Amino acid sequence: MEIKTKPSPRIEPLPADHSPDLKDAFAAYTKSLGFIPNSMLILQRKPKIVKAMAQLTASIWEPDGEVDRAFKRLVAHVVSRAAGCQYCMAHTAGGALLFGIDPKKVEAIWDFRTSPLYSEGEKVALDFAIAAASQPNGVTDEMFVEMRKHWGETQIVEIAAVAAVFGFLNRWNDTMATPLEEEPLHVGAKFLAGHGWKAGKHRR
Repeated sequence: MEIKTKPSPRIEPLPADHSPDLKDAFAAYTKSLGFIPNSMLILQRKPKIVKAMAQLTASIWEPDGEVDRAFKRLVAHVVSRAAGCQYCMAHTAGGALLFGIDPKKVEAIWDFRTSPLYSEGEKVALDFAIAAASQPNGVTDEMFVEMRKHWGETQIVEIAAVAAVFGFLNRWNDTMATPLEEEPLHVGAKFLAGHGWKAGKHRR
C-alpha cells in the first residue's frame, strides 16, 4: 500500500451530517462563525469532545462577559501567533472582524505595542496573553500588577481563559494540519499576509 509522506489533510474532515447528535453543537459554530470549522469536523470522531468544546468556546465568547468578546478574539489571535498556529490566526482575525473590530485595528495587531489604535490596557492584556501562551509560561507577578491597573479579577480570568482554551485549539489544528476554510483564508490573505502569515500546511 502506498503511504503518502504529506497527506492532505492528515485526517479527513467528516461530513457535517456524519454525527446527528452534534447538530446543536454545529449549529452553535455556524451561528458564531458563519460555518462549521474543519477542526470540529475532524474532531467529531469523538463527539463528546466536540460537545465539550462547543460549550467551552461558547462560554468564553459569551456576549455578557466583562471583556468585550471582539477584543477576546484579538487575545486569541496573539496567543495563536505565539504558538505559530496559522489556522487559528486566520480564524481569530476573522472572528474579530465579525464581532465588529475596526479592520485597521486588525491590520495593526502585529504592531500593537506601538499602535495608537490600542489602549494601554489592551496592550498590557495582549502582552499578558502572549506570556500565558509561551512555553514555559512567561507570566510574571509584575505582569499581574500591571493587569490589575487596567482589569478586574473577573476580566483577568476571562482573558486567561481565552489563552488557555486556545492552547488546546492551537495544538489540535497544528497537529492535524487542519484544512483552512475559504472565509478565514480570505481574511488571512487580506489582513495578515503582509506581515508574514501563510496558510502553509493548512492549504496544501
